[in-house]
Amino acid sequence: MQNYLETTVAALVAAAVALFLVEVVHRTIRRFGRRSLLMTELTDHSHRPFQVAATVLAVQFAARFSTGYAVGTPWRKALLHLLVLCVIASAAWLVASLLVVVEDTALARFRVDVPDNRHARRVRTQVVMLRRVTIAVIVILTVGVMLMTFPSVRGIGAGVLTSAGVVGVVAALAAQSLLGNVFAGLQLAFSDAVRLDDVVVVEGEWGRIEELTLSYVVVQIWDDRRLILPTSYFTSKPFQNWTRTEAAVLGTAEFDVDWAVPVQAMREELRRLVESTELWDGRVCVLQVTDATGGTVRVRALVSAADAGSLWDLRCLVREHLVGWIRDNRPTAMPRMRAELGDAASNLPWQWVQPRRPVRPRTETDVPDDARVFGGSDDGAARSEAFVGPEEPAETRR
Repeated sequence: MQNYLETTVAALVAAAVALFLVEVVHRTIRRFGRRSLLMTELTDHSHRPFQVAATVLAVQFAARFSTGYAVGTPWRKALLHLLVLCVIASAAWLVASLLVVVEDTALARFRVDVPDNRHARRVRTQVVMLRRVTIAVIVILTVGVMLMTFPSVRGIGAGVLTSAGVVGVVAALAAQSLLGNVFAGLQLAFSDAVRLDDVVVVEGEWGRIEELTLSYVVVQIWDDRRLILPTSYFTSKPFQNWTRTEAAVLGTAEFDVDWAVPVQAMREELRRLVESTELWDGRVCVLQVTDATGGTVRVRALVSAADAGSLWDLRCLVREHLVGWIRDNRPTAMPRMRAELGDAASNLPWQWVQPRRPVRPRTETDVPDDARVFGGSDDGAARSEAFVGPEEPAETRR
């Protein structure tokens, strides 16, 4: 009974000494490392794992050296084995916390709350993915080392290694989709195709990358919905990334108006509007007529903003203001439908106008020059030569 009491006292003393030494180291680092971000992160995040690892290691040594009287007994073997497992687990926890501290220190150097944060978001994405990979690897290695402490598992290990090829093939076939997503996640992290906080258009939805893991990507839609997609989606299907090269983006607002629209006046009104709002970043303000078909003309306003959220609000503001400006100041520019009325015989006035050039008589099979693109004139013949080729026989051109 006295031997058991001595073992208990030795374990308690060893634990107390370990905790005292850890506290001394903790206070020393905190005092002399106030100006160091790395030391501050160590004292904040690695203090608890360090306490547990040091205490378990001290108790393990105390139990090993204070139980010499019970060498070969089952309870001593079980106790020492349990303590070894605790040492392995606590050491893995300490290593993982140290890696997280290093990663957090690296992330602190790259701020994402600045206008041009593309490089910072890229580093943040890669570090987050590396953190997930390293923690997964540490957990797998820890479990493997703990299992190898059992003699029966070590015996099975030799047989498993001999059939590793067959097991690998079976596992690859069974987890083909999972492994594909994992490799796709690593590819996304290091190919710079998409990063955290990137603004994307995917599946017809506009949002930003909220979370990027090894198996799935979470896109926060503009109306606070969440679109969850497998990482392999972004490596196998096209999507729009509005902020891949920089945070500043361009956007358009289009209007279908009448041919009577005063384009220059509308352009000046657009310029006056964007200069009066803080949403515009001062880079691009362009208004152009991009189409003139179907009885209306299409006017496109191209504006720029510092980020995607500001651009969305700026585009809505441009539409709202210019619609009101056309309605109140240029009502003749509002889109309309036109019709021509003829007489009782359906004769229209423009049919009575004499042609400006004499009409050349032609046969029924003759095609007028202005109805042919590849022929009928010198210009058409030149186009025919360009598209068909001068060395081909005449029969092929026909």
